[in-house]
Amino acid sequence: MDEARVQLWWLPVGAGGHVVIHTSRWWECVRARLDHRAPQPLFHSALIVRLGGAEYVIEMSPAWGRHDPARGVVATGPVGLGWLGRSRLFRYEVRCWRDGVLPDRAFAAAAPVEFRLSPSAGAAMLQRAAQVPRHVWGRRVPGSADMWNSNSLVSWLLHGAGIDAGTIRPPHGGSAPGWAAGLAAASVSPP
Repeated sequence: MDEARVQLWWLPVGAGGHVVIHTSRWWECVRARLDHRAPQPLFHSALIVRLGGAEYVIEMSPAWGRHDPARGVVATGPVGLGWLGRSRLFRYEVRCWRDGVLPDRAFAAAAPVEFRLSPSAGAAMLQRAAQVPRHVWGRRVPGSADMWNSNSLVSWLLHGAGIDAGTIRPPHGGSAPGWAAGLAAASVSPP
């Protein structure tokens, strides 16, 4: 086992769906107007870690989306408001799924960005997925004007692996809402 390979996948928000793709576009149009800028394509990020002959899919998504009991759930958190998290409909899950599925992989906006890590750093990243802060999805993170979401998990994990996630940008001039929230969370409670 010479090294771990980490792939950063940029997936269009709502790819393969019907509702999220429209609501996210409306949200971005309103944000762009308030910020006096042109709307940008929105991206969701996920990681695939290849280590020791296995492939691990790491992502955050709604808890109600998948029902495979072996999907590698390592953490959960609330969506919208903390108390709403008592219902599965308002909970997200963090998956670190060995030989798992990245559902929207076919819709990727570009080839994945690849990073190489030592085997120990790759193994540490897999362990850290379970230690991610359980901030409320869609709410601001202390020290940031950005909201916590799936991109926050990815930037938090990359930062914890010693990768300068602050310099990473999504493709096609797009935006990754939540990216800065993950960096802010990493500075408050380092991975």
